[in-house]
Amino acid sequence: MREKVLEKLKEINIKYKLVEHTPVYTIEEMDALGEIFDNAKICKNLFLRDQKGKRHFLIVVPEEKRVPLSEIPEKIGSTRLSFASEERLMKYLKLTPGSVTPLAVINDEENEVEVFLDEDLKKEKLLGVHPCENTSTVIITVKDLEKYIESCNNKYKYIKF
Repeated sequence: MREKVLEKLKEINIKYKLVEHTPVYTIEEMDALGEIFDNAKICKNLFLRDQKGKRHFLIVVPEEKRVPLSEIPEKIGSTRLSFASEERLMKYLKLTPGSVTPLAVINDEENEVEVFLDEDLKKEKLLGVHPCENTSTVIITVKDLEKYIESCNNKYKYIKF
């Protein structure tokens, strides 16, 4: 899975740095790794579904941001949200828990997942996101993340969370 992402990055001429590390499942575990990410803003990623399970959302925010689930529906034009199940995570993004990342849109073959990026990410020089596995982190620019998402034929939107 990781190789597919790295090949795509190369294919569309995105420069990146790959940082290998022990498996991490939470932002706290990422922070405990120390200063190995070149001052990149680590992204927190939420994979959510609407009340009927018809729409799926990938919410990407800076690591320190707390976003109450109850406030998201109004901002993105949805019904009540909940975290998507492991089965849905595998079906739509082909991921396991702890590896959620915007780079997984490469696996969203039907382009069903709606990607929302927090506006605060625009002011960051570098972002850190998993390459579909939680044993490494890809460091890329915000513009390159946008380019990657577009190259996978997914749409994204910036929202103030």
